[in-house]
Amino acid sequence: MTNAVSLPPDLHQWVARHVTGMDAAAVTDASWPRGDSRVWRVSADRGEVFVKLYPSAERYEREVKGCEHAARALAADEAPRLLAMDPERPAVILSALPGRVVRGLPLEQAEEQHVHRLAGDLLRRWHDTSEPISDLEHERIMASVTAQADEAAMILDRLGDQLSPAERDLVRDAARDLPGLAKALPLGYRHGDYSPRNWLWAPAPAPGHHSLIDFEESAPGLMVEDLVWLCGAAWPSRPDLRDAFLAGYGHPLSWTEQRALVLLTARLGVSYLNTGLAKADIVLIDRGRAVLQHMVGAPR
Repeated sequence: MTNAVSLPPDLHQWVARHVTGMDAAAVTDASWPRGDSRVWRVSADRGEVFVKLYPSAERYEREVKGCEHAARALAADEAPRLLAMDPERPAVILSALPGRVVRGLPLEQAEEQHVHRLAGDLLRRWHDTSEPISDLEHERIMASVTAQADEAAMILDRLGDQLSPAERDLVRDAARDLPGLAKALPLGYRHGDYSPRNWLWAPAPAPGHHSLIDFEESAPGLMVEDLVWLCGAAWPSRPDLRDAFLAGYGHPLSWTEQRALVLLTARLGVSYLNTGLAKADIVLIDRGRAVLQHMVGAPR
């Protein structure tokens, strides 16, 4: 839901230097409830733009680099374009795209499968557009995977008696095997938050239009990590969406990729559970247990 608001005065002045008609513009808050960044939709003389204000320089730099990557990888109407940027604030102005956020849309089964197929195709083109990965970035990627494995081991020690034997085995596998698997996995430029909340869908005119937003988590990494949210949240109850997505992606997962995907997703699930128990958060507890149960039954 969006609410009519005003931009902070200094941000308004900056936007006015780049967007005509700001004095009469309609501004609505388009931020995610749990996000740290602030997002506003601005409807002015020449159409809509989005203004985004970041909590850190790192988030800002990732968004800018992600937009630059999208401009090379995707069609002009498949991702927002940078219209203005200011690293000092840090803030950007982005072009608007047609459609609505996919998460929560009441889609019929065939239409939802179609959207997931298009999402798979888009991610394939995103991944196929290479970016240089420095030795330092490579070390960071491997250190991140090792940290995830260490977290799994730590949580296993803490919560082992609250897991089923099969769940304990799965989390133990994640702690032991993820660093070694990572060395054999393809690296690329990840979106970092590839899920329906960052997909847009415009059903008309037929055959419809799919696009991608929000690049502030984008960075070099294991390409299979872009599938973790889908693997844990969407695909267990909807294997038809998994089939549609992977058909669009056009790259059957290797044994190593499938194994790593299950273990990365299990690590995420046990992390949800650990945080939920620590904070007495029933939503996170239930989410963590559901992910672990799904991964126990997943092909390994």
